[in-house]
Amino acid sequence: MPRGPKGEKRPADVIANAIKVARIATGEEPEEIEKTDDGKDAAAVSLGRRGGKARAEKMTAEERRRVAQIAAKAKWAAKSD
Repeated sequence: MPRGPKGEKRPADVIANAIKVARIATGEEPEEIEKTDDGKDAAAVSLGRRGGKARAEKMTAEERRRVAQIAAKAKWAAKSD
């Protein structure tokens, strides 16, 4: 059985998949998404952690410094508004 973008099982047949989506939309069938304690999608949280770490490892010290400065300016600009 194929898996959806979040790892959930979905029917391979197009019509069966459409029926399943309709049942989820009308509340007849619960959607099976794993959530963390704070209500976030566990798969997305996992990907976010891995992505940031991998990006930081690939960047040079100068690139990290430049990105940090941009982030700091954006943070302080938002606080003064």
